[in-house]
Amino acid sequence: MSHLNTELERLKEDTIEMWSLVISQLERAKLAIENFDDNLVNEIGANEKRVDAFELKLDMDCENILALFNPVANDLRFVLSVLKINYNLERIGDYAKGISRCIKQTKEPFSDEVLRETHIISMFEVALDMLKCTLESFENETNQQAITVFSKDEYLDQINREANKAISDIIKKDIDKAEDTLQLLSFIRKLERVGDQTQNIAEEIVFYLEAKVLKHKKNKTL
Repeated sequence: MSHLNTELERLKEDTIEMWSLVISQLERAKLAIENFDDNLVNEIGANEKRVDAFELKLDMDCENILALFNPVANDLRFVLSVLKINYNLERIGDYAKGISRCIKQTKEPFSDEVLRETHIISMFEVALDMLKCTLESFENETNQQAITVFSKDEYLDQINREANKAISDIIKKDIDKAEDTLQLLSFIRKLERVGDQTQNIAEEIVFYLEAKVLKHKKNKTL
């Protein structure tokens, strides 16, 4: 194996490790909301430093590979894709951290009814599924799982569009909990953005594997 191939393999392994960490951050955020668990909130805050450290390391590794080895064709696409995926993963980590901050500001646990009416938990499940699908595609170097992300993101967009009315209806039922209920709107907005970032990741995987640019295309088909 050439020195370049060794560096590319190491870059892939580190990217997968960061990906897994970001997934675990989002899983913690979901559990923290369901269980109103302050310990999970603290874990998210502590792990955010690891996410940031990964971002800096991956950026530096990509820059070094570009400068030292001058990769071309598929190798070049891989490094360029990792650079962008790295940014998207860091942003998703930020959203998980932002959700944890909102939980910390919430005074009381959310009822199962409220979580059901706002579709918060199902949004988490879809967002996590999207992240795991893209990771599987990246690991196995196949776009099969990545392209499923585009249709799944539509669900998150729909919930986001309907969020204002859903939150308004809940506040009307219990005006005393208006402040806490408005935190749910923040969760929905952040999860919708997680979907956007994951869709960007899927586009980068397709670019790396197929040399096709899907960005700005309404119809994300190959």
